[in-house]
Amino acid sequence: MPVLNVSELNIVLTIIGAFILGFGVISVLIKNRWLLGEALPAMTLGIILGPLAAKFLDSSRWGSAEPGQVSEITLGITRVVIGVQLVIAGFQLPAKYQKLRWKEMLMLMLPVMTIMWLCSTLCMMATIPKVTLLATLVMAACITCTDPVLSQAVAKGPFSDKFVARDLREIISSEAGANDGFGFPFLLLATYLMRAQTPEASTLVARAGEEVVRHGGGVGQAIGKWFLETWLYFVLMSIAIGVVVGYAAGKGLKFALQRKWVDSESYVLYPTALGLFLLGVCGMIGGDDLLACFTAGSVLNWDGEYMCETLERHDEVNSSVDVLLNFGGFMYLGTVIPWSEFHQPDTTGITVPRLIALGFLILAFRRIPAIFIMYKFMPNVIKNWKEALFMGYFGPIGIGAAFYVEHTRHLYPKLADADEEMGNLLRAIGPTVYFLVFFSIVIHGLSIPALNAIYGWYGVQPIQDDAMLFERKSIRVPTPVNAEVGDDHTFIAYNRFSRPVFDDAELPTFDRTVSMGRRSMSRVSMGRRSMSRISLSQYPTISRAPTISRVPSQNRDRDREEKDDPADSTGTSSLSSSAETKAPEVETPLTPTPQPAQTIETPGLGRPTTIKYAV
Repeated sequence: MPVLNVSELNIVLTIIGAFILGFGVISVLIKNRWLLGEALPAMTLGIILGPLAAKFLDSSRWGSAEPGQVSEITLGITRVVIGVQLVIAGFQLPAKYQKLRWKEMLMLMLPVMTIMWLCSTLCMMATIPKVTLLATLVMAACITCTDPVLSQAVAKGPFSDKFVARDLREIISSEAGANDGFGFPFLLLATYLMRAQTPEASTLVARAGEEVVRHGGGVGQAIGKWFLETWLYFVLMSIAIGVVVGYAAGKGLKFALQRKWVDSESYVLYPTALGLFLLGVCGMIGGDDLLACFTAGSVLNWDGEYMCETLERHDEVNSSVDVLLNFGGFMYLGTVIPWSEFHQPDTTGITVPRLIALGFLILAFRRIPAIFIMYKFMPNVIKNWKEALFMGYFGPIGIGAAFYVEHTRHLYPKLADADEEMGNLLRAIGPTVYFLVFFSIVIHGLSIPALNAIYGWYGVQPIQDDAMLFERKSIRVPTPVNAEVGDDHTFIAYNRFSRPVFDDAELPTFDRTVSMGRRSMSRVSMGRRSMSRISLSQYPTISRAPTISRVPSQNRDRDREEKDDPADSTGTSSLSSSAETKAPEVETPLTPTPQPAQTIETPGLGRPTTIKYAV
């Protein structure tokens, strides 16, 4: 018989499904035209439907509704959301990127993060009362890292496709992936120093559930334990695990691919499975699971083959997983923001005006000074002060900070067992960090459309370098941002983040007329890889977009018949030759008059190369 079952699970499934359906209907407007992304709308819905307002979503009522379970649920959800997306971010970087940019990454991980940590500490000391210097260092460590999820949206979003140089986008993505795991040394250093103040015997235990109090020993012993347990065990071992797992996974996948044992679904789900596996392994041994996930993703695509194969298979799975995790993660984040703790002048001394002042101080001084101090030492990725300002401003605080807050709670005793210093820390860390998360998502989420409007007002032109031809899967697919229609089957996009990687030895060393049509482009073979995969993305010195020569529909069958014509070996593509046939052409707006091929010089490719594009 019918039974009304308004359970928490059914409510959550209904809301998430309804949001994805509604968002999907206008997703192009939200993401490409309004440039809002997924984080701000999802968090807003979580706030509206959470305990603050409608009370439909309340994680304290989930499952057995045990006291304190919200912290455990938040830690688990944030770990999964960040870990899986870090693997995806790692393999989407160019091949051997960490080897190529090791100097820049080293500066961003050590001096830049240290300056960010200290500047954030000063801002908190100026605004948050009743907390000591060491307690402020702990809270500042939670927001030192740039959020890996929001930073990927900045680096790979529609605005960056139009206006942000590829080198800058790549370093933003790589930094956000790596520094989320490198935040633990700063957090644990402050924690060890705080515990070393009194000589009470105890031990340091993370995530195990045992109570942790001060162990004494002084600063020297604290530094020694920090170096041994944090750097050698927590950081270096996690990097080693990521390298071994990523390398073994890549080799195993290549072995299976050569024998055609892997179908497309399993292949593109590999990063997700790799992230879940590493989260479980590192969680069991107490390692830095976030750093291991990013390392494994980078090693998986170390030679560029994995990324190349995903492009060949028209991978949309990883981007879909990314969006689904963003929806769920940020909607949940909106439900756990502790609004009632934002104004407690009698207990923590925290008030809303203090938090707002802290938000603007963090926005101005947390990251921008550090990048301005160091950007001249990174000329290969940050070319001028404008790019330094962009990178410094867009260092968002998001779901990664929530993860650090909940992890920090496991490093200290419960509030009832804590002394005054630790008690003030535990009372202040939640409202302080969660407010900064909310502040950053709102400010940075609205800054992108505002900056886009400013660029439009001043007539800033999108970047038109580094063109890339890719297949149009449906006639109803909207034209991507900073792209144009090639023909009924292709788009030509500019300044894209991901691109194929190949060896210099495979570059052509002779003149060749290459038409931009889909069929002829795929028939100009360069060793193992075809010209359609190399496209124009590997020729950064082409200064303008090629004009497309389209073939009338009557000539398409003739073009297919000429596919095996020996004349193709002379270096002239079928699409260009078909335009010279005697078959009548139909005058349509999409068919421009064929013009003589134009030679475009492309220096810097390792040896002299000239490529002729039919225009």
